[in-house]
Amino acid sequence: MNSITLGKVLKRRPFSPLVTRLVTTLATPLVIEEADGTLLLATEGERAVTCYPVTVQGELIGRVYGDEKASLLASLLSYHAEIELERKHLGNETLHKYREITLLYETADKIPFCMEPREIASFLLEQLRQVITFTSATVLLQDKETGLLEVLLAEGNEYRPGARLEPEGIMGAVWASGKGEIVNDAATDPRFVNRPTTVSSLMCAPLHSKESRIGIVMLTSATQRVYLAEDLKLFTTLASQAAVQMENAALYLQLKAAFYTMVYTLAETIEKRDPYTGNHTKRVMEYSLALGRTLNLSDEQLQRLELAAVLHDIGKIGVRDDILLKQSKLTEDEFQQIMRHPVFGEEIISRIPQLSDIIPGVKHHHERFDGRGYPDGLSGAQIDITARIIAVADSFDAMTTDRPYRKGFPFEEAFEELRKNAGTQFDPEIVEAFFASDVMDAYFTANARLA
Repeated sequence: MNSITLGKVLKRRPFSPLVTRLVTTLATPLVIEEADGTLLLATEGERAVTCYPVTVQGELIGRVYGDEKASLLASLLSYHAEIELERKHLGNETLHKYREITLLYETADKIPFCMEPREIASFLLEQLRQVITFTSATVLLQDKETGLLEVLLAEGNEYRPGARLEPEGIMGAVWASGKGEIVNDAATDPRFVNRPTTVSSLMCAPLHSKESRIGIVMLTSATQRVYLAEDLKLFTTLASQAAVQMENAALYLQLKAAFYTMVYTLAETIEKRDPYTGNHTKRVMEYSLALGRTLNLSDEQLQRLELAAVLHDIGKIGVRDDILLKQSKLTEDEFQQIMRHPVFGEEIISRIPQLSDIIPGVKHHHERFDGRGYPDGLSGAQIDITARIIAVADSFDAMTTDRPYRKGFPFEEAFEELRKNAGTQFDPEIVEAFFASDVMDAYFTANARLA
C-alpha cells in the first residue's frame, strides 16, 4: 500500500484551487471518487459512465467519471499523487536519518565531556579511595605496538608516568588471565617480583572493556591488610567502568565524526534537489567558520556555528520543486513559499533536542540587521550571532556563484555589495570581520576540496 489517498491529494492547499479551476474550465459533468467509492466531488449534470482511473505506482486510488475531458483531470491527479508520494517518502527518509543522528548524538551525549585517560584514572582512584583502604596505586595502559604496560598514573610509589613495564609477576598473571587477584601477604608470594619493601598487601585488577584488556590497576598497602572477595569485586567493577570510559574517549570521537558525516550527508541530500547550488552548504560553512574565528568565537560557539551553517537550508525540503527549481522570476506567492524555508528548518531541527541550540542560526539567517528580514523581523542584536554570520556567508556565496538565470558576480562587485549593505541588511561588525578574515582562503579551500 502506498498510503496516499485521492482525498488527501485533493485537500493539499496548493493543489486544491487548481483542481477547482480546472473543473470549472472543463465545463462538463464530472464525478471524482476514492477507490472505495467514497464521493469526493460531483458537478451538476448527468453522470457519465466512462471511468478514468487515478493511480499511483500502478495502484488504484480513485476514479474520475466524465467524457474524454475527464481523462486530463485523471492524468493530472495521478501525476500529482505521484509527487505527493515521492515527497512523503523523502520526508520519511529524512526523519529516519534524523532518528539515526539523534540516536548517535544521545549515545555520545551520555559520555562525560572530559574523557582524557589521565582524568579518568584519577577519578577511578578517588572513587576507590572512598571504599577501599590503600597506600599507593598504579594505573597502567598497554602500548599496543610494544605490548608493554605504560604507567599512566602513579600515586604514593616509586613509579613515574611514562615508565614501561613488562607484564610479569602478579601483574603478568592478571594480564594473562583477565581476572583480578588479592594478595594479602605479598612477602610470601613468589610472583611478586621486584617487590618494594613498603608493600605488604595488594589487589590487582584488569582494565577490561568488552572483549579486550587495555591495562592494569594495582592498589597496594604498606601495612598488611585482609582484602576480601567483596573488595575485589567492587574494585574490578569500578576498574571495568573506567576501562569503558577510556575506550569511549576514542569512541566518542568516532561517534562525533559519524554524527557530522550524517549531518553533512543529509545536507547534501537536500542540495541534490537543486543542482545549481551544489556544494553551497560546504562553502557557506567554510566562510562562516572563517568569520567566527576572526570574531574570536569560542570552540563551543564555532561548533554551533558549523552545524547551523551546514543545516541552514534544511527547510528547503518543504518547498515544492516547481518553485525551488524555477529558472525564471518568482511570483509573489512563490516567493512567500521560499520565505517559509527557515520556519520549515526550525520544525525539522526541533525534533532533535540536542540540536536545539542551532535553531536560531537556521531560522534567522534571512533576518536583516535593520529589522526588515524574515521570518520574524528581528533586528540588530536580537538576531543570534550565528544567524548574522551565516547571513553574510550565505549572501556572499549566492552572489559569487552561477545561477541558471545569471552569472556569479566578480569578487569585487560582491565585496562592494557587502559594504553597501552593512548596517542595513548585514551586521556592520561582521562585514568588517569579513574583510579582516581569511574568507578568501576558505573559498579556495572549499573549492579545492570539491575539485
